[in-house]
Amino acid sequence: MNQSTRILVIEDDSAVATSLQDGLEQEGYEVIWRSSGAAGIAYAQSGRVQLIILDVRLPDGSGFDFCRQLRELKLRQPILMLTVRRDETAKVLGLEMGADDYVTKPYSLSELLSRVRALLRRAYGELSVAGAEVLYAGDLMIDRSRAQVWRGRHLVNLTPTEFRLLVYLAQHPGQALSRAQILDAVWGYSAEVESQRTVNVHVRRLREKVERDPGHPALILTVPGTGYRLVG
Repeated sequence: MNQSTRILVIEDDSAVATSLQDGLEQEGYEVIWRSSGAAGIAYAQSGRVQLIILDVRLPDGSGFDFCRQLRELKLRQPILMLTVRRDETAKVLGLEMGADDYVTKPYSLSELLSRVRALLRRAYGELSVAGAEVLYAGDLMIDRSRAQVWRGRHLVNLTPTEFRLLVYLAQHPGQALSRAQILDAVWGYSAEVESQRTVNVHVRRLREKVERDPGHPALILTVPGTGYRLVG
């Protein structure tokens, strides 16, 4: 529990928002609630927020669009999206728009809290990248101490999850890594078929940012039947 951790909940259903707020505050988090996407984005830009919980269905637009806007504004906080169980494509789309993880409705509070804690650990805590090591991947320089990736003088803007994924691949150059291995190392939970799709989406997003030709990747290669490897 960390009372200095502020979580922004963007949810139009007051009953759901109240339940979320009560559960998160009992764990020691400070919770800010906004009922529309526009209001949520405005607060995210002006306030100190460590994590954003974003509903897909909002009165003033799609949560997918608001997720994309948050990333276009260079906001790098972890984003946890709330989706409906029957809409499988919504989960993938949310990840493609820049979300770090998702929870399906209906969900248990314990599951949501587990995902929140995992996201915060990955971004800021015991699972966050530390140390002054510099890694190299192709023509990319990965500065672990500053959590930055550079190509020459150009800063590559990655989310915390994308950064950790690239670091993990760069720590194992030339090695074929399974999706289960990647999921365990980067996300911190065990692999399921559905969860492994999360790896695919994040690799695709990462390629779009670090490959010179994402359609023909030369840095992060697919290993058929296994997972991925980073060219040594």
